Amino acid sequence: MDIINFFDITNVFFTIANYPVSYIEFIGSLAGIIAVYYAAKSDIKTWPIGLINIILFFIIFYKVQLYSDMFLQCYFFGISIYGWIYWIGREKEHKPIQILNLMQRIKLALIVLVSTILFGYFISNIHVYFPALFPRPAAFAYADSFVAVTSVIANTLMARRIFENWFLWIVVDIICVYLYFSKDIVFVSFEYFIFLCLAVFGHFSWWNEYSKIKLKTV
Repeated sequence: MDIINFFDITNVFFTIANYPVSYIEFIGSLAGIIAVYYAAKSDIKTWPIGLINIILFFIIFYKVQLYSDMFLQCYFFGISIYGWIYWIGREKEHKPIQILNLMQRIKLALIVLVSTILFGYFISNIHVYFPALFPRPAAFAYADSFVAVTSVIANTLMARRIFENWFLWIVVDIICVYLYFSKDIVFVSFEYFIFLCLAVFGHFSWWNEYSKIKLKTV
């Protein structure tokens, strides 16, 4: 198989329950699952493995008109490089997990709300603004924009080792399970169900790590 066929979402690797899984969907999903597992374990390998998932999903989302998710992968690429560097520093300096205060959480919620409305409006009209690049209207423009905005914030919090990232990932993963199933990328939908389980695991894993550090400082 040549490299061009690998990136073709219609090039079937195997079939599950009559659903054809492409090579790019399988490899991208597998890399994503491994990356989230390492994130839940607070392991630095999450970042380089996650880059594989990001690149392949950029291609997939473009081809199924989930443009918010496509743009999101560009951000993920940059923040993954940043997170990789930051966590290297963490391993040297033993940077602890942090928790936001109430005011910071309220500001975060307002940022998500306003950003979703603005970005959703842009994405819902992107086929009008750039018809040559996006000949078809975006699917689920506002729901997809919420996923994109919240994922940006969650990934930034994760890169900075802030505990609340896992709550945001749980919300995002629930929505993505439905969203991707509706767009007939069922294998990716199943992947996000696994992400949901891993996010719950990560929530408790990071909380345990945070609690142990707090006990040592008391």
